[in-house]
Amino acid sequence: MTQEVQRNYLEINSIQDLNEVTKPTEDYSLDLLNPINFQLNKFFYKNIGKKHKWIDRLVWTETQWIDYVSNSKVETYIFKYKDNLAGFFELISRTEKKEVEIAYFGLLEEFQNKKLGSYLLSEAIKKSFKSSTDRVWVHTCSLDHKNALSNYIARGMKIFKSETVTI
Repeated sequence: MTQEVQRNYLEINSIQDLNEVTKPTEDYSLDLLNPINFQLNKFFYKNIGKKHKWIDRLVWTETQWIDYVSNSKVETYIFKYKDNLAGFFELISRTEKKEVEIAYFGLLEEFQNKKLGSYLLSEAIKKSFKSSTDRVWVHTCSLDHKNALSNYIARGMKIFKSETVTI
């Protein structure tokens, strides 16, 4: 079965363009995953991605997961509500281009539709601009959460490329 998917690529070129959202309450925390733990990346990828057809990494071996999260250009941030896992994002730095890609981003289902994605995206963008970054970008598609595209735009990101792909 084939399906047409609309894919949008968005970017933000300055931290000044960020429409920041404040932290919901002190019960939430966001921390860089250190030490790395490929099992957490895999957990979020599978559990958030199952509704959005994230399938590329489902075939990865443990070695591939470990190699990915061990790459010095990859950072994973874990979002928690008290001691409960709530969401995550992965940033991939491309220092030679002075850019950061928000590679994966999402909330577990029980934390969706509570305006938490706006805060999490604000933080992802802020963390991306922490060094000499000139551009933060992401891609999203019509398979992602219904509010994904509007959240990216509301935070100050602009579409720089759109395409329709058949999967």
